[in-house]
Amino acid sequence: MTKRKDVWFILLFAVVVVTAALVWLAPWQGERAPDVRVETLDGERFTLEELRGKPVIVAFWATTCSECVSEIPHFKALYEEYSDQGLELIAVAMEYDPESQVRAMVEDRDIPYTVALDRDGSIARAFGDVRLTPTTFLVSPDGKILSQRLGMVDMDRMRERITGLLPADQVASLDTPDA
Repeated sequence: MTKRKDVWFILLFAVVVVTAALVWLAPWQGERAPDVRVETLDGERFTLEELRGKPVIVAFWATTCSECVSEIPHFKALYEEYSDQGLELIAVAMEYDPESQVRAMVEDRDIPYTVALDRDGSIARAFGDVRLTPTTFLVSPDGKILSQRLGMVDMDRMRERITGLLPADQVASLDTPDA
């Protein structure tokens, strides 16, 4: 009889752990992205709402985060591949990251996509109080959060998701070599 109780306890524990993991890993999926105000390194200001109609990647990062820095070339390639089709990529520098370090990194790495400063932590708070980097969100053209990733992004999977968000005529043009 004791073994039977042990098995039930283990099964119940496993169900609780799996449920908690699913809730923690995908709490945002399908929810509307927060309409945050973004300030770029260049002083440009816009809201996330203004980007509706386009797929948007919001990537929280820091210059002191080795995984974040190693993602830069991959994000550059992704941006260069899809920006003409409407992809927006916003790299949000964490509140604790000094502006001078962010500027130096952008210049040294020749980052072509939008880099924003989260001067007061409000953007991170709006996205569920992001504290760990890298944390990346994919927002659909209609403003819904499709995915949230803590850690490095699987770029092949991200390409598939972005391609699925682009109009069919734009996807076809990606497959057609230049004449």
